[in-house]
Amino acid sequence: MKIRLNRIAVCICFFLFILACAGAQAEVIINEVMASNGYYTDGHAWDWAELYNNGDQTVSLSGWGFTDSKKDLYKFTFPDGAKLKSGEYLTIWCTGEENDKPGKGDTFYADFAISSKGETLRLTDADGQEIAKLKMPEQYGCVSYGLPAGGSEYGFFENATRGKKNEKEAFAGRAAEPEILTAAGFYEGSVTVEARGEEGAVLRYTMDGETPTKKSKEFPAEGLLIKKTTPLRVKAFREDAVSSTAAGATYFIDDAPQTSIVSLISDDKYLFSKKTGMLVKGTGSIPNYARGYEYPVHIEYFTKDGKQELSQTGTMTCSGHSARINSQKSIALYARKAWGPERFAFNPFPTRDYDSYKSILLRSTNSDTYATRLRDVVASSLAEGQDILYQDYEVIQVYINGRYWGHYNLREKINKYFVAQYEGVTDEKEIDSIDILARTGTDEFLQNGDNKDWLELCDFCKKKDLNDPENFAWVEERLDIDSMFTHAAFEIILGNVDFTNVRIYRIPGGKWRYLLFDVEACWRNLDPTPIEYYIKPLNAKIQGFRHEPLNAMFKVPEMKAKFLTRVSELLSTVFRWDNVEAHFDKVIDVLKPILPRHIERWKNMKMENWKKNIHAIKYYARVRPKKIPEMLKKAMKLTQAEVDEYFGETLKLLEETNKRQ
Repeated sequence: MKIRLNRIAVCICFFLFILACAGAQAEVIINEVMASNGYYTDGHAWDWAELYNNGDQTVSLSGWGFTDSKKDLYKFTFPDGAKLKSGEYLTIWCTGEENDKPGKGDTFYADFAISSKGETLRLTDADGQEIAKLKMPEQYGCVSYGLPAGGSEYGFFENATRGKKNEKEAFAGRAAEPEILTAAGFYEGSVTVEARGEEGAVLRYTMDGETPTKKSKEFPAEGLLIKKTTPLRVKAFREDAVSSTAAGATYFIDDAPQTSIVSLISDDKYLFSKKTGMLVKGTGSIPNYARGYEYPVHIEYFTKDGKQELSQTGTMTCSGHSARINSQKSIALYARKAWGPERFAFNPFPTRDYDSYKSILLRSTNSDTYATRLRDVVASSLAEGQDILYQDYEVIQVYINGRYWGHYNLREKINKYFVAQYEGVTDEKEIDSIDILARTGTDEFLQNGDNKDWLELCDFCKKKDLNDPENFAWVEERLDIDSMFTHAAFEIILGNVDFTNVRIYRIPGGKWRYLLFDVEACWRNLDPTPIEYYIKPLNAKIQGFRHEPLNAMFKVPEMKAKFLTRVSELLSTVFRWDNVEAHFDKVIDVLKPILPRHIERWKNMKMENWKKNIHAIKYYARVRPKKIPEMLKKAMKLTQAEVDEYFGETLKLLEETNKRQ
């Protein structure tokens, strides 16, 4: 009898244990979700879902599935050993891209993205039992959706709280962005600005770039009088909804534009805060401007005649490499779906016929900051019509939170979208597959896509004789030889001493092509540099970029002749002084009137020195082309007969056109 009672007790305990485990599993909930994330961490703004263990026991998640598909409950499967303790949270980053790390602890990675259009998320245990299901409506950008603390109805939160206790109040919707009725732009004396919002909304505003809060001043019904250049932000607040996105507009008072203008409006914590501001050094061991922060910013573009062509919120990062140490930093701007339209629906560049851009660059002229501020744009613009990709430009002035920020060159931003537009690639999957490599193309310099084929190509050129038709055909199938020759010719003629600035790209199904960029270290002298880096033995040390494809081609007589012909052609057309001087004067005419104000703002150069520097680089730009044939003769061991054959008539032309006026 005693043994029987013991067995019954054991069974009861086991049954109660099973019930406890089942109860514990049932307490794991999908607590909060962000399906349109615009807050970047380490270069990523992935969607995320947060799980919370609302029970009183640790739950093993081994083999559990998380998904947005009813047909595939295990799109993401928790690894063995995964668990969630009572009262704790974990995050599943939904990356939308393949990854080889499922994660651990309180952080996991799924390779699917959550649709912002609305869908159902499911959490399933290892036996196929549904633990939690969340049916989500259409989502707002940068707004999380979840279960309020102590509540039972899901809704939208004013503030996301990933990894922390949710807010106590959630809402069914979001207030509409208010409309600023008075056009942004340029006024004399003052302007009274009017704005309106939806019924029941209270409008609040700031005039210093900060995002309005419930504590900000209420927008006056009679309108807001503005007497000085001001960045205005207006936001709508309702008791029954998440606050709206912020409308933005800049009003320039007694400050007529002399060029096109870009105005940026953003919070101090994103710009100048010592702890998080991207435009300052900060206090950490790694400067803030080198951390890759990407933050929201309201972006406006005004033409020289004052017409506003762009006004939307996107994101910004501090751009460049070593030049980020300069006080005036380059800034990259991105159109991001989470913050607004997915593209910038305007085209400020005169030689392009595009209707929009995914990203643009405000370039501060980097290493040319203290000299001419125009080398790169003038030199790059010479590539127009030469069947090589280059960045177009526009000379502009920039304001940040209403403060004059000086002269910049507005440029196309080099990325997969930039290449796709030029090459006519429109399919999103193909755009994602575009290969872009910098310098040597090794993993360290892989910007997008894959580098395996490029490295194989370089090694092949180093080891194989391209005079063998089969070997040559193998290379020609993969490499756009004309692009390579044009790129090398430009770099050599310009005398770009920053020879590491080499980028190549390939679209799906296409050949490797070269991209001309960042040539501002040109026209500095009449020395052979960078010829010694471009033209060298195949087995020479690799310095900055892979020299083997170019020099392997030089061993094929027909290709050597083709390169020399291309150099001669460029010297006699593109680099004729009348053509080059016209490109110089086009920029100087716009830049010269605005430089005094820029110099007053940054105090990093003098006008008289700028004029001297312009005179010097014009000299090098005029004289250097005449020196190129002799440089090539020495570097390529040409005979005088070859020099006469390829450059005889060109030299006569240059002596006439590039002589001192």
